[in-house]
Amino acid sequence: MSAARVPLDSGVSGLRVPGELAARVPVEQRGPGLDRDSVRLLVSRGSEVAHHTFRELPGLLRAGDVLVVNTSPTLAAAVDGTAGGARVVVHFSTRGDDGRWAVELREPDGRGTTRPPGPGARGGSAGREVRLPGGARLVLEEPLSPEGDRLWWSRPSDPDVPGLLARHGRPIRYSYTERDQPLSAYRTVFALPYGDGAGSAEMPSAARPFTARMVAELVSRGVQFAPVTLHTGVASAEAGEPPYPERFAVPEASARLINAARSRRAGGRVPPGRAGSGERADGGDGPGGRVIAVGTTAVRAVESAAGADGVVRAREGWTGLVVTPERGVRVVEGLLTGLHEPGASHLLMLEAVAGRAAVRRGYEEALAGLYLWHEFGDAHLLLPEETAHTEHCSSNYW
Repeated sequence: MSAARVPLDSGVSGLRVPGELAARVPVEQRGPGLDRDSVRLLVSRGSEVAHHTFRELPGLLRAGDVLVVNTSPTLAAAVDGTAGGARVVVHFSTRGDDGRWAVELREPDGRGTTRPPGPGARGGSAGREVRLPGGARLVLEEPLSPEGDRLWWSRPSDPDVPGLLARHGRPIRYSYTERDQPLSAYRTVFALPYGDGAGSAEMPSAARPFTARMVAELVSRGVQFAPVTLHTGVASAEAGEPPYPERFAVPEASARLINAARSRRAGGRVPPGRAGSGERADGGDGPGGRVIAVGTTAVRAVESAAGADGVVRAREGWTGLVVTPERGVRVVEGLLTGLHEPGASHLLMLEAVAGRAAVRRGYEEALAGLYLWHEFGDAHLLLPEETAHTEHCSSNYW
């Protein structure tokens, strides 16, 4: 499994995010009385932008809307080790079907975080052995991609890597954060345990602002939840580097829920998708029933289970799907996500859902409004543009 490099030509690739806009700690640690849903929420509807707090989300959704949420739990995926006498930090990314793990080797930077190997330092090489706590070790075998050596398939001496992570791991964090956080700070309210210890190397962070209280309020208002799973690997650190293949599952119940919502909006039938158009699959003029993905991982999972006919079917396995404006979206009509670096390939997915102009306008507003970036930062809700007919119908629905 590998990923080919793609040119990143997004509408925000020329923007610059100042370092001071990096969220350094979770919002609930920034002052008294704050909770996860205290982050700000930028709302984009086409060229229109509005500023809210995340606590106002229930008032921005409708009865009948479906939120697609990722239930993958975050793993304590960073483990200290040594390689050839040098200290390294191993980021465990993805478990393969053959028992191997994709890993990234990084250097400790002396501040509790890590950096890529510097010039002249040994990164990955076939046969390199890394010693881990408790007497475990792993051997690098081959790069995931022929175009780069950032991630390597490795063979662990002990197949119980989830046990190793539970005993000796800590959450992956990067230099823009202020200090270590407990694993609970990196898990969302939707995270579920998996019997095989599976999970995500990094948090599906778009769902982090949800609290149990907000979920209860949304359910009471008629908003529905469609759980899916996508175990995400380490973040794509290089511009133009797409996501690598990842394990996903869309259960039958969630597929039925999504199809039913789309059927209501299309007047009783599931509308055909417009693959490759970058447009929504239906005209968007029925009440409720919008399919809104919570995070790019949820988009990737549900779009991987959608056929060219726009119907979502239960499916599980590996997905190498890269959602771009050229490929378009077949199911997802809205997206709740964080704010991404201008060089991130995720931006092409945002443009596939909302359009290039809407994403550019939203990011300009986020920069001007001093919104915060990264996993502990603020949120961005991209919704389809409203028509007068849509607003009239939705006000009389439910």
